[in-house]
Amino acid sequence: MSIKYSVEVEHFAERHFIKRFQKKYKKTWDVTWQAVIDEFQRIDPLLETSIAEIIVASEDIKIIKTQFRVAGTKQSRNASGNRCIIAVHESINTIYVLLVFHKNDLGERNETAKWKQMIKENYKQYKDLL
Repeated sequence: MSIKYSVEVEHFAERHFIKRFQKKYKKTWDVTWQAVIDEFQRIDPLLETSIAEIIVASEDIKIIKTQFRVAGTKQSRNASGNRCIIAVHESINTIYVLLVFHKNDLGERNETAKWKQMIKENYKQYKDLL
């Protein structure tokens, strides 16, 4: 049986990249984002797929990179280049959305190093995990 998590979107994620998705995709973004939130609420089945990858796991916190596609587009999740970085706090059954971005938002080279640096700079509580 899967645990249901509450999902909270961090202000930094909302302010930076989510607003771009809202502008670009307008009404389809609302449908897409609700589907993403629904998936996060039941994260365990998602972790059994190639869509989500555990980057770091401590006793209580997991940093996970996931992929998503925008509703109405014909691209797969992987081909879309859309990513979410989330922090799963198992002790309080809460998922924090740290980043939502398209891989080109971070530049062409070394996507992983760039998003890790963004998390270290903007989320001090996860700095030592990465």
